[in-house]
This record gives sequence, C-alpha cells and structure tokens, in this order.
Amino acid sequence: LFQIFDAFKPRLHDSNSKVNQVALETMHKMIPLLKDNLSPVINMLIPAMVDNNLNSKNPGIYAAATNVIQALCQHLDNYLLLQPFCTKAQFLNGKAKQEMTEKLA
Repeated sequence: LFQIFDAFKPRLHDSNSKVNQVALETMHKMIPLLKDNLSPVINMLIPAMVDNNLNSKNPGIYAAATNVIQALCQHLDNYLLLQPFCTKAQFLNGKAKQEMTEKLA
C-alpha cells in the first residue's frame, strides 16, 4: 500500500491541472473500495489532497477535492480523520480552512 501511494501522492498535487483532477477523481473512486485499509497512509494522503486543491480556483479540482473529503468522511472511521483534519484546519486559509472546519464540526 505504501509503495502504491508513494507513487500516487505526487499526482494529487501535480502542476498539470488535468492530471491533478483525474488523480482526485481516482482517489474518490478508491476510497469506498479500500475504506479503513487506508489508515496506514491517511496521514500522508490528506495533506496531498487538501493543501492546494481545496483552495483551487479551478472548479473541477475544487469539486473533486470536496468529493474526496466527503468520501473520506463517509467511508473511514472518524477517529482516523480527526488528527489530520485538525492539523489541516489549523494551518490552512481561505476556502480550505472553512471546508476543514465544517467537516470537523
């Protein structure tokens, strides 16, 4: 799992917006399949999914990122998400901070 996501993670914040968006959409499809098996890599994935994508001016990337966050909340236990979401909410700004704060609430 680590080898796969070590290779996949850079695509989640690729400078090419089409690659970035497809990676987010792919992640959205993988979350329901992997569910709690993502727990070993969740601390690595959340920053990659959230940092630039929730503040993106590209509507496709922003929508894909919010869909990924929603899928995480639906398919993973909340205790796995609490610490990474708190950390991101603390250090983000703009729309991303608002999204993460709402998910925490």
